[in-house]
Amino acid sequence: MNKLIYITLFLITGVGFSQTETDTLKLKKIEDTKELFSNSDTLFLKKSDSLTLKIHKEATLIDSLWLNELINSPLYDTIQYVLKDNEILITELEELPTELLKERLKVLNSKTPFNIEYNKSLEQIIRTYLKRRKSSFSGLMEKARYYFPMFEEQLDKYDIPLEMKYLAIVESALKPRARSRVGATGLWQFMYQTGKQFDLDVSSYVDERSDPYRATEAACKYLSSLYKIFGDWDLALAAYNSGPGNVNKAIRRSGGSKNYWNIRHNLPRETAGYVPAFYATLYIFEYANEHNIKAKESALIYFETDTVQVKRQLTFEQIYETLNVDIEVLQFLNPQYKLDIIPYIKGKNYTLALPVKDVGNFISNEQYIYAYASAEEAKREKPLPKYFEMNDRIRYRVKSGDFLGKIAEKYGVSVSKIKKWNNMRSTRLRIGQRLTIYPRKLGSTIASKPIKITSKKTLPKGEFSMYTVKSGDSLWLIAQKYANVSVQNIKDWNNIWSVKSLKPGTKLKIFKINS
Repeated sequence: MNKLIYITLFLITGVGFSQTETDTLKLKKIEDTKELFSNSDTLFLKKSDSLTLKIHKEATLIDSLWLNELINSPLYDTIQYVLKDNEILITELEELPTELLKERLKVLNSKTPFNIEYNKSLEQIIRTYLKRRKSSFSGLMEKARYYFPMFEEQLDKYDIPLEMKYLAIVESALKPRARSRVGATGLWQFMYQTGKQFDLDVSSYVDERSDPYRATEAACKYLSSLYKIFGDWDLALAAYNSGPGNVNKAIRRSGGSKNYWNIRHNLPRETAGYVPAFYATLYIFEYANEHNIKAKESALIYFETDTVQVKRQLTFEQIYETLNVDIEVLQFLNPQYKLDIIPYIKGKNYTLALPVKDVGNFISNEQYIYAYASAEEAKREKPLPKYFEMNDRIRYRVKSGDFLGKIAEKYGVSVSKIKKWNNMRSTRLRIGQRLTIYPRKLGSTIASKPIKITSKKTLPKGEFSMYTVKSGDSLWLIAQKYANVSVQNIKDWNNIWSVKSLKPGTKLKIFKINS
């Protein structure tokens, strides 16, 4: 791309200029351009005898790269660990004198590709974390035992510094179903459109932004593309938060400097606190022992799990009934399944993550598990929600009683966005009108919880025995002990609506059924 095309782009968009420069450009036409001339660092556009614009070559190249990548800001208003001004403590800690902190930061700076230099604001964040959030870091370290090996595997694959694993703590506090008020979702907090850009699909049953493995790979691809644009990991971090455009504007307003600390004052306020929050988190994890921060006991670690591909639709409850794997464990290992149901869709390969000890049981009993699921679904009184995928856009037909606020709420977007997408000057709607919408959520057509059937079943007459539930029991295992008795029978006879109510010591009525 030659210099003139770059300039044309700026004249059209005003990207990267200060407000004064942009306003000036709007008053000039491209035909006014007289000549181009440059030195080693800067390109100058001579608009007239009285106006010469200065354009940094390096910043211009960055603009073209991020526009070509079509990367927009996917992440904002999602930060869990960026402190507000009123949260920061200006206090001394006996365990961390300033000189000792400076020495430790110097060590971290020497062994990482990040520019971790001491400054007062970073010191205050670290001290605040140590004073107020020690217990939360113990919990994070417990989760890290599971997630960090997964992160490191992908970071190494894409040649990204392994320290980048701490970014997921700043983004989501290692909560795979974390969702911000603007819709950013998952460990790495992807917005819907950016998730689609990196092949993270969303449907009525599955949100791949909450899939730890797939979302981590997507984050690595995104971080790699940002590093290719900026050539600096500090700036890649800042761009991950606020978008390449905002970082590039900060570079321009700082005279072309590409040092994060030099451009920080020109970044959005949230981003100015974002990178220091990452450094503070990195410091605390690296010096956890010195600050007596210990991880809580972890029930699972990444290498003790494996996946199997499912060949029919299964609910977590059915897996619990047959394999006796706690539903809480299934939810932790498979957070991408929004309704606790693994769908079976032709052309899709949905997998189930299980503890290694249960994978063999699943494979050995696969046909029995599917047969049980089929029998259970045949008895279901209310069908499961219909599966459908979210597309990049939908066409909505206005119905009686509709208004823009109602439609916007249904799809998780703003009224102003709907107006913009449809070139609307007012909020008036007419019945039958078609609206183009780029949804962030699926609306009211999805059941958020399984519907419980509360009608009481009529108990059979005849002999019955009482069974006392033991540790390790599931309804499926109990049913196998009796002739002609199904799991549904036991549920009906004992008014059981949730498998969570099955606890050791519970007494169950088991009626005798003749063949």
